[in-house]
Amino acid sequence: MEEVIDLKKLFKILRKRIYLILSLTIAAIGITAALSYFVITPIYQAQTQILVNQKANDQEAYAQAQQLETDLQLINTYNVIIKSPAILNKVIDKLDLNITTEMLAEQIIVSSESNSKVVNIKVLDTDLEKAISISNTVVNVFKEEIPKLMSVDNINILSEAKISKDSSPVKPNKLLNILMGAVIGFVISVGFALLLEFLDSTIKTESDIEKFLALPVMGLVGAFPTEKKYKSRKARRT
Repeated sequence: MEEVIDLKKLFKILRKRIYLILSLTIAAIGITAALSYFVITPIYQAQTQILVNQKANDQEAYAQAQQLETDLQLINTYNVIIKSPAILNKVIDKLDLNITTEMLAEQIIVSSESNSKVVNIKVLDTDLEKAISISNTVVNVFKEEIPKLMSVDNINILSEAKISKDSSPVKPNKLLNILMGAVIGFVISVGFALLLEFLDSTIKTESDIEKFLALPVMGLVGAFPTEKKYKSRKARRT
């Protein structure tokens, strides 16, 4: 028969090991905070936006609606072209970057909302100024090369990446890391406390004798007084 532990007994075990649980939890918080603030390299993000839109002319309403649909369909293609070697090789050459196109592609995030002609280009790097430079160069190179690659000219730059007063790292999220460290530390410490309790096979009470040795308790011996208590009793008698 499996041993069932009720909530009262579980709470008693946790209260008994409370100092161990608190110590391990605080240690986990301290380690996570130290890693987040002093070890993990901060990552900055720079973002530019482009608008996919043909130049206005005197087209009829039907032709304009058809062109809108065409622009939306082209966005998925543009998202792939932006991270292609045809664009990134020129970016690497212009900025004299000592990385491969695959490494640069991993730093770039291209996204667009559904049915939106605005494309967001984000660049992650440990250096904020470098991230901004890469982001702006990618957009400019893409705008120059897309007419040659696809014979279309429907790219407009909405916004360029710039350094702002609140340009803080996007990674690591220090507060989130510390909270996660606290939760993980607490879970591990509780598990460790329970493990210590279950591995402890020493007999402490008369109920333990009946439980583990299957022997009836015939009598109890009171606790012997300590030397200090014994002397105090002896002094009172005299």
